[in-house]
Amino acid sequence: MTKPANVHLTNSEAAEYLRLSPRTLEKLRVVGGGPPFRKFGRRVVYTFSELEAWANDRSFDNTSQAH
Repeated sequence: MTKPANVHLTNSEAAEYLRLSPRTLEKLRVVGGGPPFRKFGRRVVYTFSELEAWANDRSFDNTSQAH
């Protein structure tokens, strides 16, 4: 899925891009640690560029770094 940086993705679209379940993103919004999101009323959206940055911040060379 290639999207311009300023396109807003729904929870389902963001989860598909990250290959996570939509419920995982919902949980991360509650407990913290997930990608930045925006709220427009009741609607939650993500930007492609922030999803990319969040995913890139989780790049490790070995398992001991992933704490």
